Order: sequence, then structure tokens, then C-alpha cells
Amino acid sequence: MSRTQSRKKPTHRPRPLPVSRRAPPGVRGGSWGRRLRWLAASLFLLSAIPVLVLRWLPPPTSMFMLIERASALLDGDHQYRIHYRWVGWDAISPQAKLAVVASEDQTFARHLGFDFKAMEQALERNRAGKPLRGGSTITQQTAKNLFLYPGRSYLRKILEAYFTLLVELSWPKQRILEVYLNIAEFGDGIYGVEAAAQMFFHKAAARLNSEEAARLAAVLPNPKRLHVDDPSRYVQKRKAWIQGQMRILGGRHVLDEL
Repeated sequence: MSRTQSRKKPTHRPRPLPVSRRAPPGVRGGSWGRRLRWLAASLFLLSAIPVLVLRWLPPPTSMFMLIERASALLDGDHQYRIHYRWVGWDAISPQAKLAVVASEDQTFARHLGFDFKAMEQALERNRAGKPLRGGSTITQQTAKNLFLYPGRSYLRKILEAYFTLLVELSWPKQRILEVYLNIAEFGDGIYGVEAAAQMFFHKAAARLNSEEAARLAAVLPNPKRLHVDDPSRYVQKRKAWIQGQMRILGGRHVLDEL
């Protein structure tokens, strides 16, 4: 064999392909997924922590109160005042507790934040052209007044449902009713049953009788137009209906379910 034949032919190694600096699609998707999960977790904590804290601490104010105050300032009304005074469960008359349950949410002790039957009835009533009436529970109204803003948009409804679930899963029923009675609006700038009792009846909320409690509850659907101190025929009729419902529910014994 000749020397030339014994030589091995040189092998040509292929050049390595250039490495792309862009991450593979899966990695990019994973990065966005992590960011979205981090954002969702952050938003959940930002919303859940105040709900948990307010299970034990009295709310210093509510979103509705803040909006009212801001609106007055924007309108140039620097004399506008919010009347709000927190009182605990034992400092509220059982008649006031019973009156709002009888007027606003008679299944309050049994539902998990939503009364779907009442919502269906409200939709049917509104479709029939009868006076508008919502199907919101006490829990929904508490969540809306405390954390949200007035309005009827789909976004507001979604947020209301979200906060309603947080409140219902975090607070006992007694706490929900206690907070609602303290932040509900009973007149222009008059928030809470204690401020309303002092303003309209010159007494503490603990001393409200059934007639006074029913009159306060009668204006809750629209406290801007309905007046406790100058009750219209509608308010008087509604007050009598609420007192009848309070008796039908079994009086103060209904509060034992909470």
C-alpha cells in the first residue's frame, strides 16, 4: 500500500449553528405565566388583607363615605360633613338588627352571600316594568359600601361578587350585620345606625324601639330621596310592612341563628 493511500482523508467538522439569544417559546410563555401568577397573587393579597383586618377592627370609614366627601369638595361644598360613629354589636338595639334583616335580606342567616331566588325575582320585576328593586343581600351591600363605588357596570358587579365571597368566607354572620348597620347610609351624610339614632331620635342606637328601627330600615333603598324625619306615604307604608315582617320572622329569636 502506498504512503499516499495510507493517509486518512481529513474530516471536515460542520460549523456549529449560531445560538439564538431569544428564549424558546416555552420559556417566554413560562415567564409571562409567572408574571401573571405574581400579579394575581399580589392583587389577591391587596384585597384580602383589608377584609381580614376588618373582621376585628372597626372600619375608620368606607369607600362610599370617601366618595361622598370627595364629591362635596369637588362641588365646592366645604361645609359638608360625614356623620359616622362606630358602635359594637351589643350597643345596637336588637330591633334595629331585626328590622334590616326583615326589610333587606330575610334569608341572611342561611345563604352564602347571594340570594339567587331574590335576584331572579328582581330581574322579572324589572323586565315587567315595575319599580326597580335590586336582589342584593346584606353581605353584597356591605362589600359594595365598604370597598367599592356606586354604579351598575359589569366590572363593578364582578368586583362586588368577588368581595362578597371574601367577606362571606372570612366573617361570621354577626360581624357582617354589625358592619352593615354601622356603614349603611340613613340620610344625606348620615352613616351608621348610631349616627342616625342620635340625629333623628336623639337617643343611642341601643335604645331604638321597633317603630323607630323600622322607620330607619324603610329608607335604606334610597336614603337620598327617602327621609326618616319627614316620612312620605311610601316610607310610612314600608315601615308598617317591615314591622309586620319582623313579627312574622319570630321577633328577636331570628337573631339567634346568626
